[in-house]
Amino acid sequence: MTAPAPDRMTGARREPGARSALSGMNDVTRIIGLAGWSGAGKTTLMVKLLPALIAWGVRVSTLKHAHHRFDVDVPGKDSFEHRRAGASQVMVASGVRWALMTELRTAREPALPELLARMDPVDLVIVEGFKRDAHPKIEVHRAANGKPWMHPEMPGIVAVASDIAPPYDLPRAGLDDVAAIAELVLAHAAPVDTIAWQGG
Repeated sequence: MTAPAPDRMTGARREPGARSALSGMNDVTRIIGLAGWSGAGKTTLMVKLLPALIAWGVRVSTLKHAHHRFDVDVPGKDSFEHRRAGASQVMVASGVRWALMTELRTAREPALPELLARMDPVDLVIVEGFKRDAHPKIEVHRAANGKPWMHPEMPGIVAVASDIAPPYDLPRAGLDDVAAIAELVLAHAAPVDTIAWQGG
């Protein structure tokens, strides 16, 4: 399929058909990342992007890299006590959701492709973090954050969402233009099995 021409001002694909380009397409899971320094607004953008993409019929999952000591459990809960007592994995399930917690202890941290392989097939996985991995990324840049641009030093940046013009020539959408950013996401996400992962 020929990609629609980018908007001259933003670089975003404006053709409505692009909005559902990933939905059910050959059952291939695609990946795109949001890359930016802390304070750039990645999470704020993510929670706006998700409803827009879902409204266009795209099945979306997310994967976020967290700091070393993060915990999703609550001290005093049964599942927390199971982990503290030494369980390798603890699964918690109900009628509305289930969660599986795995303790690495002395094991190495799984690489991004290993984590992706543990997720259910969807149209699109949006990754926050894992900036040095090889998947395509949209740089999220906010001028007031006072941080340098990531491109070209950061690998894989294919587009930018920013509140000022970047010092490089890549497709761009305004930081508050969620629809245009969503179209950039659909235009640049790549099939997971085509990524040249380091060490893969």
